[in-house]
Amino acid sequence: MQLIPRHDPYMAVHSTGDVTVAALRGELDLVLVRHLRPELDALVRESDALTVDIRRLTFCDATGLGLLAHCAGRTRERGARWRLVCDQPWIIRLIRLTELADLLCPEPEPEPEPAGVGALVETPVGALPEGWGVEPVGVLPDVTAPHWDPAGPWLSEPGVTRPVS
Repeated sequence: MQLIPRHDPYMAVHSTGDVTVAALRGELDLVLVRHLRPELDALVRESDALTVDIRRLTFCDATGLGLLAHCAGRTRERGARWRLVCDQPWIIRLIRLTELADLLCPEPEPEPEPAGVGALVETPVGALPEGWGVEPVGVLPDVTAPHWDPAGPWLSEPGVTRPVS
């Protein structure tokens, strides 16, 4: 694949052998998804092995996860190899909560390539790296408690203030 160098502050792309790596940075929201989607679609169509590195993202919403899921699905449909490099616990949790772990298969860091070889080790579908099990992050509110307000203190009656506990 022939890459045209461009200076994009949100995505750096490089290719070695048959492996293409797209490193994303910034906030992967609706605005950035619209900006990146055409180039990521081109990489999905043309790459034999696509690695998307999202370790430098500072935010990712449902639109961003949708783009990643789209890329993973289309890459695998073509028979190409897919890798998602992510070491941020909050994104891993988001991927698990949305049940996209089987599709996206996040890995903590890229595996070093052997010298002169564009080899890429594919993660088995559904496998998460050791130590990435589901762990509770916080305590959920007791929805049966009489004081629990589903709207939260910020959506209470207009003009009524109360301390936030």
